[in-house]
Amino acid sequence: MRDDDVLLVVDVQRDFLPGGALAVPDGDAVVAPINALAERFGHVVLTQDWHPAGHVSFASSHPGRAAFETVQLGYGAQVLWPEHCVQDTAGAALAEGLCVPRAEMLIRKGFYQGVDSYSAFVEADRTTKTGLAGYLRERGLGRITVVGLATDFCVAWTALDAKAAGFEVFVVEDACRGIDVDGSLARAWADMAAAGVVRIAAQRI
Repeated sequence: MRDDDVLLVVDVQRDFLPGGALAVPDGDAVVAPINALAERFGHVVLTQDWHPAGHVSFASSHPGRAAFETVQLGYGAQVLWPEHCVQDTAGAALAEGLCVPRAEMLIRKGFYQGVDSYSAFVEADRTTKTGLAGYLRERGLGRITVVGLATDFCVAWTALDAKAAGFEVFVVEDACRGIDVDGSLARAWADMAAAGVVRIAAQRI
């Protein structure tokens, strides 16, 4: 482990676990490997999906539309989701079994009413930054290992944006799970590989 290594734990929240409003299949399986990895990293950062009620990404905000349909918004294509991770609700809370006591920062994303946010670095408008890249640079952290939910959306967007920002990036396959909407999981892995993101197993860290 290097001094500039950081574990980035993406959206391990109740609504993304079995029984949640937007459950990722087998999503609870990421908790144990993430807990084990967190014990080995000197630096840990968490992200939390944090939507206001009536968020633009919710299907319920678009009359006549259903969850998992795609619409065009001012910033481009947007998948519509069931209402999830609404601010200050139980579903938005971090998973009960998640144990990362050395986490140094929590980035909340998706709190702008009119724009979604998958990435921990840049909102879906591809303009509004979260400030995470600056934080990591100021801390001297240059190698990012990404884990969490979901592989094909928030994990992949985070990894791609981290790579574009100049960081060395790994994604731990067995500490992530995907939603897989219309082949999105395979596309995400292909996009990450093409960008130079390293796909790795937890036992290799």
